[in-house]
Amino acid sequence: MAKSKFISLDSLSFQEFDENAELIPLMTSEDEKEINNESLPETLPILSLRNTVLFPGVVIPITAGRDKSIRLIDDANKGSKVIGVVSQKDETIEDPKAKDIYNTGTVARILRVLKMPDGNTTVIIQGKKRFKVAEVITEEPYMNATVREVPETIPEVPNEEFSAIIDSIKELALQIIKESPNIPSEASFAIKNIESNSFLINFVSSNMNLSVEEKQVLLETDNLQERALATLKYMNVEFQKLELKNDIQSKVQSDLNQQQREYFLHQQMKTIQEELGGVSYEEEVEEMKARASEKKWSKDVAKHFDKEIGKMQRMNPQVAEYSIQRNYLDLFLDLPWDEFSKDNFDLKRAKKILDRDHYGLDDVKKRIIEHLAVLKLRNDMKSPILCLYGPPGVGKTSLGKSIAEALGREYVRMSLGGLRDEAEIRGHRKTYIGAMPGRILQSLKKAGTSNPVFVLDEIDKLSNSHQGDPSSAMLEVLDPEQNSAFYDNFLEMGYDLSKVMFIATSNSLAPIQPALLDRMEVINVSGYTIEEKVEIGKRHLLPKQLKEHGLTDKHLKITKPQMEKIVEGYTRESGVRGLEKQIAKMVRHAAKNIAMEETYNIKVTNDDIIEVLGSPKLERDKYENNNVAGVVTGLAWTRVGGDILFIESILSKGKGNLSITGNLGKVMKESATIAMEYIKANADEFGINPEVFDKYNVHIHVPEGATPKDGPSAGVTMLTSLVSLFTQHKVKKNLAMTGEITLRGKVLPVGGIKEKILAAKRARIKEILLCKENKSDIEEIKEEYLRGLTFHYVTDMSEVIDIAITKQKVKNAKKL
Repeated sequence: MAKSKFISLDSLSFQEFDENAELIPLMTSEDEKEINNESLPETLPILSLRNTVLFPGVVIPITAGRDKSIRLIDDANKGSKVIGVVSQKDETIEDPKAKDIYNTGTVARILRVLKMPDGNTTVIIQGKKRFKVAEVITEEPYMNATVREVPETIPEVPNEEFSAIIDSIKELALQIIKESPNIPSEASFAIKNIESNSFLINFVSSNMNLSVEEKQVLLETDNLQERALATLKYMNVEFQKLELKNDIQSKVQSDLNQQQREYFLHQQMKTIQEELGGVSYEEEVEEMKARASEKKWSKDVAKHFDKEIGKMQRMNPQVAEYSIQRNYLDLFLDLPWDEFSKDNFDLKRAKKILDRDHYGLDDVKKRIIEHLAVLKLRNDMKSPILCLYGPPGVGKTSLGKSIAEALGREYVRMSLGGLRDEAEIRGHRKTYIGAMPGRILQSLKKAGTSNPVFVLDEIDKLSNSHQGDPSSAMLEVLDPEQNSAFYDNFLEMGYDLSKVMFIATSNSLAPIQPALLDRMEVINVSGYTIEEKVEIGKRHLLPKQLKEHGLTDKHLKITKPQMEKIVEGYTRESGVRGLEKQIAKMVRHAAKNIAMEETYNIKVTNDDIIEVLGSPKLERDKYENNNVAGVVTGLAWTRVGGDILFIESILSKGKGNLSITGNLGKVMKESATIAMEYIKANADEFGINPEVFDKYNVHIHVPEGATPKDGPSAGVTMLTSLVSLFTQHKVKKNLAMTGEITLRGKVLPVGGIKEKILAAKRARIKEILLCKENKSDIEEIKEEYLRGLTFHYVTDMSEVIDIAITKQKVKNAKKL
């Protein structure tokens, strides 16, 4: 039921209402009989109501604002005080006509009229009995009509059904009054004190929250029992709505109370933190949300962030997990999601930068320029994963910086040497205290873009332990098909690494996992020739050291011959690190003389080099003469590049035993055995007396016994050494060789050809003998490196002997 209120035509006010006025809120049975006995006038002035319906017996206050209504009330109040009240069909009509009002209305008696200060008239009326408008007589100055009474069908007494409906109406009305916060509790006394059933129905109908149309339907219902039943139905609906509304309000109030409590506690905590001089947790969260709004991330990432920051807001800031969650969200915001630096596609500029920073390394430069060219044509190409493989000091790592500059990308370097924990790559799970993301994501965070040049330094130095195998974790990082959603344990979602250009560096391919090696494009960065080292020393190393020591090229000059002397006499490496150290010594010597104001040669001489660096310690192995049988020059590959080695063999009287010395590995010893057995099997072909094998012991030695040596490439050298020994013939002058041998007499190809060729050239070798299948390796080497060299390509051991062994006997040849 609705709250008892003034029903008005326009507006309503009780400000001027006399508190001593006699109102009749309830109607007794006697009043009802009296009203029923009253005769109905033939004509009545008709007052139209905008927004309510007047029921018989019910007292309501109304406010009249229209001129016609005020005049009607004034005239009626001076006369019989009886008027006809009907409801308008459309309350927006200001001057209703006969067609604009309902036919059924209620005869009303004016109880009191009050003039309000605003010019309106407030009148209190009481409904008497229902009527129907027969005919509208006049509409000026207000509506007058002939009316006829509408009889009401009252159920016979006793009627159990009607009584039950009335009881239900009373009971439900009391429940509604109790549940509704808008109805005063005093209204329950009025309901209990109503004796007349028809007045109870009318009173309840008048005060329900129904539309004018619905109330009009009730008023027009002649049968009182039917009207009571309809009223009860409306009351049930209203009661259900009220219960639902109260239930919702109760839940909302409960949630509001909890929110108010949390807000109050947070405000207290914020005040305490500000007093202590710290930053409030709310400010942190708001700052994070503000940063997140500026991020260019996908819907999934944004959804995940919102979920995680919501989780942090619900956490107690004092627990350990709060700091982990805060670190997690900080990482989330710091990562360069979908932020890419713009590539520079000026290929000529890129080539110029690469040539400026590195002398040589043509294969690597060629591959980078190719990648740039394809990227220029197709902008969404996945970045290549390169592996620069070669000896230390040849510029593999520094090449990454030059590539980054050439591409216009950020440069990131990550050293993998000694890494043995998988979590260093993939990160730790957030459940651990002190959990951190892997170094891949940390490096990207530092770079600030998702497409840097990422150098994975010393990838062959990865190790494993009980904490996992990092090289296996790298499989996902370096697989173009998988790294578009690289999963970091700390981040707990995929991160796109497909635009990152990975460049791995390695000194050796052997320790690298085959599956990992398969994912990379291996580019061999071989050692430098003496000429290249001289150029690098003059162009890069000397200017760098002068700058680091506060000098200029006016203070020290090293010419090409002197630079070559430093390279040959004081360094033994494929790269240039040792050379840089020797140059630094020369520069420091000049700096000392300048500081002490002593005289020195600005243009360095050979004597100056010996004075500063000492006597040459590492003079290159030079080719020795061929006067001794059994001494042959071989070519070897080492970690510091190529080198030459000598195979020596000697005969001593005995029973045909074979001794091998020189710190040789198993494979190299097997090569010596194969060579020996092949000679025994083909002694006649070589012109060797088979009896020699039983009368003499053979000893093979490879000098520099402190250096471990292994591999099959010395097979042809050992074969030549033994044939020379048994025949006592000279080996061809200025000849070096490399190749693997088989028992069938075949010569097989070997690796490290470029390094071996450079070593031969440094040792003043003129001719090189190697397997025919290695010819393709020679063709890949720059022509300038091959200048002055003659190559002999062989397939069988017999060809080796024909080329390497001369017809001339050695001096003081033994008679066997």
